[in-house]
Amino acid sequence: MPTEDAELVTRALAGSEPAFRDLVVRYQRPVHGLIMRMVRDRGLAEDLSQEVFIKAYRALGTFDPKRKFSSWLFKIAHNTAIDQLRRRQVETVPLESPDEEKTDLLALLPDPEGESPDTRLKRRSLAEALSGAVGQLRVEYREVVVLRFQQGLAYEEIAEITGLPLGTVKTHLHRARKAMVRTLTAEGWGLEGLE
Repeated sequence: MPTEDAELVTRALAGSEPAFRDLVVRYQRPVHGLIMRMVRDRGLAEDLSQEVFIKAYRALGTFDPKRKFSSWLFKIAHNTAIDQLRRRQVETVPLESPDEEKTDLLALLPDPEGESPDTRLKRRSLAEALSGAVGQLRVEYREVVVLRFQQGLAYEEIAEITGLPLGTVKTHLHRARKAMVRTLTAEGWGLEGLE
């Protein structure tokens, strides 16, 4: 049975480097994925992910064990990425999607046993189209989509992480879905009735 996050935090605060290392190993991919989707630059996302864990380590004493560690950590990641976007004014609409994102979205689609090569090709094409549609979203929409559908967070957790009111989170998700449906429909995916 895996050790609870709060227990690892307590041990890390007591000076246990392996405990903090376990937290890093547990959350490095989700943090990197969130930042990558926001800044759209692999090298920058790696640098910012490291910065997030340094900030988290330094601020570990402020963590409230009554809250979820992942929400606290994603809040740090969110703020770090937003600060970077404000500093650099990074263009947020890519010309093409990185391969890593195609794999992540492909993994979210169902994979029934014995699917035909044609079905596999359609799944891969849809994953690429979804990745492209997510990539075309405004950064604030893309962020809530990633937190909701890739990280599986509740609306309330997303509001806490982003600092947005709950209604704004829901509005951003609704608008993001509509924008994605328009993009996918324009690409011929036949999703007209889903808006």
